Amino acid sequence: MFPRRIVPSTVLLAALTLGGCGGQQPPAAPAAAPAGAAAPATSAATGAVSITDPWVKTARKGMSAAFGTLVNNSDAEVTVVSGSSPLSPKIELHEVVESGGKMVMRPKEGGFVIPPRGTHQLQPGGDHIMLMDLAQEVKPGAEIAFTLTLKDGSTLEFTAVGKDFAGGKEDYQPGMKMGEDNS
Repeated sequence: MFPRRIVPSTVLLAALTLGGCGGQQPPAAPAAAPAGAAAPATSAATGAVSITDPWVKTARKGMSAAFGTLVNNSDAEVTVVSGSSPLSPKIELHEVVESGGKMVMRPKEGGFVIPPRGTHQLQPGGDHIMLMDLAQEVKPGAEIAFTLTLKDGSTLEFTAVGKDFAGGKEDYQPGMKMGEDNS
């Protein structure tokens, strides 16, 4: 098993990008925590929220996605309602669901809910942070800054690392359906 890294909510570093939704396991996170890592930010209503193993699928242009595990260390439910990043002018919280016999990606109504003292997995083929109209290419090792906004108005800032990931032949470009071979 690869080591897990917790990136506190007060850490804000550099760039970001999106990836594919597939059933494969994501690449392992780097072993070392970022320099200057601080304690997780705490909001009055929700308590400590952090993310472990944040990464973004490499992409030349268009769209990509970010993944990781959201962690709620408080005794109250926490809901992530939006996100932002210098890498993309438009970010949506997405889910992958079955519809009409096909797997489709769509905005997640109500955001990502993290149970008290629990986690919420962001992974290919499931919930993820969608980045559209990338401002620049996402290369392996790139550091991408993110800010997630919680329902109570507090924020979680973190940095995700660009990683190559083939996934399940997904393509986040407009007009493409998941699982098709678009090569």
